[in-house]
Amino acid sequence: MRSPEAIAAEALSLPVADRAALVLRLAESLDEHYDADSEDLWAAEVASRFEALGQGTAETVTTAEALAVARARLSARRG
Repeated sequence: MRSPEAIAAEALSLPVADRAALVLRLAESLDEHYDADSEDLWAAEVASRFEALGQGTAETVTTAEALAVARARLSARRG
């Protein structure tokens, strides 16, 4: 069995769209209460956010900022 590090290294070499699809699939696998019907709601939310980006009204953060927030939240959950 391949190590998670080897799988991650291979995944990081994928094109952006493929990495995004993989992230979504992995995230869905963690959610025991995944509701397929909610996908339409998420699609509408994504479209709304995309429109806000195009209009210049969205508040954005850098990748480093987003990762720092995510790591802090994970760290807090782990105690």
